[in-house]
This record gives sequence, C-alpha cells and structure tokens, in this order.
Amino acid sequence: MNPLHAVVLDTDGVLLDSAVLHAAAWKTAFDGCLDAWAADARTDRQLPFDVAGEYRELVDGKPRLDGALAFLTARGIELPPGTAADPPGCDTVWAVAARKEQAFTAALQGGGVPAFPEVRPVLEALRAMGVRCAAASASRHAGLLLEATGLAGLVEVLVDGTDAARLALAGKPDPSLFLEAARRLRADPAEAALVEDALAGVEAGRRGRFGLVVGLDRTRDSAAAAALRVHGADVVLPDLTALVGAVTGGRP
Repeated sequence: MNPLHAVVLDTDGVLLDSAVLHAAAWKTAFDGCLDAWAADARTDRQLPFDVAGEYRELVDGKPRLDGALAFLTARGIELPPGTAADPPGCDTVWAVAARKEQAFTAALQGGGVPAFPEVRPVLEALRAMGVRCAAASASRHAGLLLEATGLAGLVEVLVDGTDAARLALAGKPDPSLFLEAARRLRADPAEAALVEDALAGVEAGRRGRFGLVVGLDRTRDSAAAAALRVHGADVVLPDLTALVGAVTGGRP
C-alpha cells in the first residue's frame, strides 16, 4: 500500500472522549419520551433506550434528526417531523432531537470533554511527516471542544454540524461530510485515510472511496471490531497509536 497524504478524523470517540456524553444525552431524551408516551397511552410501555446496542446501531455518529428518526422507526413509533424551530419535547421528531441537544448541552456545562491521551502526539507526528489532517463531526459543538482541548491548531480543517447545515450535507452513512473535509484539504479521497469509530462512519468512508478506512474500537471487543469491518473498515485499531504506520506505509 502506498503512503497516504491526508487523514480525515471523526471527532467524537476518535479525538475526544465525548461518546459517553452523547449516549447519556440520547438516553435522557428517549427514556423521558418513552415514559411520557406510555403515560398518555400514545404507545405501550417500552424498554428503556439500550446504550450498549441501540446507541451504536442507530444513532452513533449521525446528525441528531437522523438519529432520532432511526430510533423511532426501529421502535415502530410514528411522530410528525415538525420543524427545526420546535422546542425540546416529545411531540415531533425535531422536538425529540432538540431534547437530546438540550441534555447534551447541560452535560457539557458540567465539565469539559477530554481528548484521548494518544491523540496529541499522533497528530503532531502526522504533521511532522507532512500528512495533512482534518477533523469532521456532525456536531455543532466540535469546534469549541477542539479549542478547549488545545487540538484545534493540530488540524488544518474542521467540518462540523454548522457547515453540514449550511451546505446541506447529508448525514452518515452518506460520505458528504468527509468528502467536504478532503476537498478542503485539497486531497483526493483515494489518497487519504478516514478514521471513524461509528458504524455509519466507516460505511461513509467506504462509500466515499477513501484509500484507507480505519475503524476505531477502543473497547477491544471482537464483536464490535467485526461489525466495523462488515460496515466498511479496512483495518480496526484499538486506539490511534498505530495510525502513523498505517498511513505512511501500510496496514497493521
């Protein structure tokens, strides 16, 4: 495998240890609505949101609206779509998505989100070798979080949820977000690596025909690693430590 010239990295779960906050915010949003719907007999009482399974399969890595719709569809719950102006609530898909955003914002106010310990040295090593790096995220919070952790200066490009809304970029598994990041790096996706921890994200990398799609499984769970490969990962790493070698010379 030839060396690659650029790397596009997802933010949540790859650069920042924020996935647990996203999962908890989704659980707060969904479980509250499930209780409310059961109380007014809109639906039968259902099991709580499953962080271990449903988060990864249905909402991880997706824009909020897509994640809310995926969960509701999987549970057989029909809601009117509503509009982006809907306040947090349970009456429309947009309202449920806003409820998740409200919960996540409240969690952020309780403390910062740390970067994973190997991220800074890996980004510094890639920069020293002339490999251009971009961060990508469906979240509108990504820029502020990267600034807070001091990582913003180590990536040349950030494409976040604000950009996605402004440019009408489709959510993962559509590759538009990542292709926009590669475009801003002036990199051919075939000569770039894409690093993702979400199933929808590695599938987006495969659809975007990136030269190397790296799945990240920090849990070191064989089933999770297998799922990443099924969805499009060429290799699965337990953290970013081996990324430099994978990008500059071949697959570990």
